[in-house]
Amino acid sequence: MKMLIASDLHGSMDALDFIRARANELSPDMLVFLGDLVYHGPRNPLPRNYDTDAMLMQMPHILDLPCPVIAVRGNCDAEVDVVQMPFKMPDEAWLDVDGHKIFACHGHHLPDRPPIPQLPAGTIVLRGHTHIPRGETIDGISFWNPGSLSLPKGGFPKSYGIYQNGIFQVLDKKGNVILSHKTEN
Repeated sequence: MKMLIASDLHGSMDALDFIRARANELSPDMLVFLGDLVYHGPRNPLPRNYDTDAMLMQMPHILDLPCPVIAVRGNCDAEVDVVQMPFKMPDEAWLDVDGHKIFACHGHHLPDRPPIPQLPAGTIVLRGHTHIPRGETIDGISFWNPGSLSLPKGGFPKSYGIYQNGIFQVLDKKGNVILSHKTEN
């Protein structure tokens, strides 16, 4: 299975246009949004080409992509925006991908390391929130984060994630691999 993964678009039409183009190019089996899609947040600068109205008007076109969309709600996703989305945005979602149990969430309510009592060893935590790419396994729990396509932090470039054949990769907008992490079975 191939997943295209994006997080923390924060109202950037450039980020939305980019991920839509990548979905059309790659034809993934699933597009996963990890929250903070529309609002830039109270402590973030305005992203380039920030346009919440245009973002909300373009979201229905996401459903025209060659794959289903899974989206979870982030800490900056206001109810007024979530109800206008053409897809559901629960706080979390469990995905079964290639035999892996993936817990998808924005991540603002989870610790950065185990123990996480509700998650058994072997779980993959797919999260956003920090705007920093991540791929590592600690005490049997893998942590994946695609970074941000609009407001990267920690000196990282704008980035997104791809999962395929047991490998999670974070790429910059030019297609350069920033990190690669193989799942443990």
